[in-house]
Amino acid sequence: MPSNGFWRIIRIGLVGLVLAAAVAGLVFDDAWLWMAVEWSPPAYAEFYARSGFDTPTTVVLIMAALVKAALLWLILRAPAPGPLDRRAKALRRLLYLAVAYTLVLWYPIALLPDAVDMAFQLALWTAIDVLYLLVIRWRSRILRAAAGAMFAIELAGMANELLDELDLPEFGSGDIVESGLILGGVAATIITVVGQRRDGRWSRGTQVAGWLSLGVYALVIPLNILFGRISSGSLAILVMIDAVGLITTVWIAATARELPAEGRPADLPPARRRVIRVAVAAVAVLPIIALIHPEQTPHLTYTGWSMDCYDRPSFGDLKPAERDAAFLCQARSTEGGVPPMFPDSLSDQGILAYGRALCRTKGRDEQEAILTRAGSARPAWGADPWDLVYVCPEIVGATHPELLRSTTETEEANTAYIAEENAKCRDPWPRTKGVVQATAKYFLFVDGDPGYSIYDPEDEAAEEAAEQAMDKAYDDSALIGVAGSSVLIGHVEDVVDLCLTVKAFRTAPPQRTAGWDQVNEVPIISRSGRLTVPEMGEGGDVGAGAPMPNLAIAGKGRYRLRVYVRVDDAGEEQHLVVVFPGASKKRLKLKP
Repeated sequence: MPSNGFWRIIRIGLVGLVLAAAVAGLVFDDAWLWMAVEWSPPAYAEFYARSGFDTPTTVVLIMAALVKAALLWLILRAPAPGPLDRRAKALRRLLYLAVAYTLVLWYPIALLPDAVDMAFQLALWTAIDVLYLLVIRWRSRILRAAAGAMFAIELAGMANELLDELDLPEFGSGDIVESGLILGGVAATIITVVGQRRDGRWSRGTQVAGWLSLGVYALVIPLNILFGRISSGSLAILVMIDAVGLITTVWIAATARELPAEGRPADLPPARRRVIRVAVAAVAVLPIIALIHPEQTPHLTYTGWSMDCYDRPSFGDLKPAERDAAFLCQARSTEGGVPPMFPDSLSDQGILAYGRALCRTKGRDEQEAILTRAGSARPAWGADPWDLVYVCPEIVGATHPELLRSTTETEEANTAYIAEENAKCRDPWPRTKGVVQATAKYFLFVDGDPGYSIYDPEDEAAEEAAEQAMDKAYDDSALIGVAGSSVLIGHVEDVVDLCLTVKAFRTAPPQRTAGWDQVNEVPIISRSGRLTVPEMGEGGDVGAGAPMPNLAIAGKGRYRLRVYVRVDDAGEEQHLVVVFPGASKKRLKLKP
């Protein structure tokens, strides 16, 4: 093991470099200040410092450099003298390897594939945990067994991350294993510090460092939340997390340094210990508090231009934590060139509060008053339930339960509804079977739908023919418009759907006009050998609710198309379309 003089030189040299880089950052260039804090290569430093640091960030960087220098001074203390057995010597070397990884080895290893980094850490900590069990004098079989269990949980989480990186089958759900990794790491630290206390070889300062490292685990969650919310202080928050994280390295280095001691070294005087603790807490916490902005500052998690806001998710597909973000997207959306529901100057928290207030209104007038107070550019529009469902599902769901569904549930409900509607339609010619035939509910546009088409979908001029058929139907005020390979059939009542039966015959069937209000016969051409009816596509609202057959049973050529229409006593409209080969170009009104 190197002498105390060697450690002193390394200690003074590295800490001096950190402090010198911090001073150079203040005098010359922000990149030097970044290097003093993050100990990263110059290219990284230039990337982060290219636009310069604002004053709060500079202050935090200086304080982080001082904290890191102090912690580095503690990490690089010379190992305690004394004999070591084979296991203790191996544990000390592995612990110092873990310290070296945290300080410098992370960079060259990061240049390798992520799987190599994960495998290295898994192997390193597996060896360290096994040696912990063998070297620490636990003085209790139950405590040793509990330590082994906690170490196993921690290592299982690390192994699962490696399996995920290698695209191999994992142990379980990613969220569950990740939670197990965090909890296992906390529990392993706690039980190791307890073991050190029962062993008696480690000083109280080392044990305090171990307990403080648990504080790092506790700080990561709130600091990460703060990191996501404070856009102007995000870099500074990241720096403070990294600086405070060195406390764990201090504990690991102290554990390695004090291995041979048979008795606990003398503790610092109580007053001095309290002063040190208060100073460390102040340096770690005060810069973070200084970065917290007042609540009225806008927290713009999402804006109308956010990429994640283009698709409207179904409520049932979202986790509870994602629903507020979905409402913010809709509240700030400018899709279609319309102004957003709330101004960008309003904070996320303010928008969510106004949204919940809108849920409790009893009419558009109350909504307009709330939106006016919020500064909305369109208060008279109010707020729709499909927007408010994300912030008050219990209120909206009471009157619009369909808005609570997931995408799968919506598709299943639509499929069931279409099947139910199809079942209401009956074949009006049940004894006259066509070569091919089908009966289904045809769903129309709610507003202004002229009807449905019988057309050749593979005709290159199909779209033009459909437009011509529509024009002829409007010009002639007729039920049927004809143009080449397309026939447009209108509806006689103001309905949103109708029952449609189509049949194809090889020869003309009997006219059988009794019981029908209108019967018309027109020509149609199939240029590709196909004639059919549009079906309701995936996610569509218009078309036949069941598969429609190819009515051009004789292939390419001319056909006759006969349309029967009637409205029953319940106001339901029924259509029967009969197709058969025929060369005539006449338009016949068999029953006006």
